[in-house]
Amino acid sequence: MSPGGGVRRIASGGPWEDAYGYSRAVELPGGLVLVSGCTSVVDGRIAEGGPYEQAVTAFGVAVEALRDLGLAAEHVVRTRMYLTHAGDADDVGRAHKELFGDVRPASSMVVVAGLIDPSLVVEVELEAFRAPAGGPA
Repeated sequence: MSPGGGVRRIASGGPWEDAYGYSRAVELPGGLVLVSGCTSVVDGRIAEGGPYEQAVTAFGVAVEALRDLGLAAEHVVRTRMYLTHAGDADDVGRAHKELFGDVRPASSMVVVAGLIDPSLVVEVELEAFRAPAGGPA
């Protein structure tokens, strides 16, 4: 546990976490887990490919943060997808469906002016829930 009244914070070593002072994921005592915006940057490099490939990689980064907390994709209750081009919606949506089609979280897809690096075309956020021990699922 880290400081903060039972709040757990997970770092992934992403290039902006230390520079900008944020955690990859935060778990609150009531079971809510928030995963910060994730892109297709892995080991300091942007994954090759188009919007679909970037979305698959970004979701992979986000789900890996959940795994670090002992959760998985089926625990996700909300997703947010930020796209730089509305025309990429089908590609990003396809990546989302492949991972969350059976889970069916609440979801938003928003077109934005740009992301931190102009080569990035999609960023994703996740919210997950872990039922408290002994409580209802």
